[in-house]
Amino acid sequence: MVISSELGSAQQAEGQLLDEIARHGYSEASTFAIKLAVEEALNNAIKHGNKFDGSKKIDLSFDVGPDQAVVTITDQGEGFDPLGLADPTSDENLEKPTGRGVMLMRAYMDEVRFNDKGNQVQLVKKNV
Repeated sequence: MVISSELGSAQQAEGQLLDEIARHGYSEASTFAIKLAVEEALNNAIKHGNKFDGSKKIDLSFDVGPDQAVVTITDQGEGFDPLGLADPTSDENLEKPTGRGVMLMRAYMDEVRFNDKGNQVQLVKKNV
């Protein structure tokens, strides 16, 4: 599905994904992990990728089965180097209001992969 670079659109799309997760009987812990990671990824796509540009879109696709959920989010931004992110747990970054999204995605999902450009993230969560 293609959504606009607006938080309301992201929330509606997230709701559709969570309905599919519930339909497949994912655990409460897995559902929480997916919700948190997808919310962070969509917020990053809107804020950092598309820079709140209403003319830019976000492509969201998901494949939810009984064993795992795969969510792919692509923005129309310039991309970034995920390996070049500052460590949000280092002393100088602890009080910064941003910079924890990718860390949270990695902590809660089984796999987090970025494309070479850095404008697409694929999130994988196994249903355990």
